[in-house]
Amino acid sequence: MKTLKSDKGDVPGWVLITLMTAGLVVVIWAYAAPALQGVFDQALNRVVSF
Repeated sequence: MKTLKSDKGDVPGWVLITLMTAGLVVVIWAYAAPALQGVFDQALNRVVSF
């Protein structure tokens, strides 16, 4: 009869992946925020002046 091995997963690996993903989101957001703000302002100006 086979015994089942305890499989707890790779918790440190998942923590690292989560932190790296959060870091990438922050970096991308920092560069994209001014461009997104410009697009948003432009869209609002078109709606308000229409």
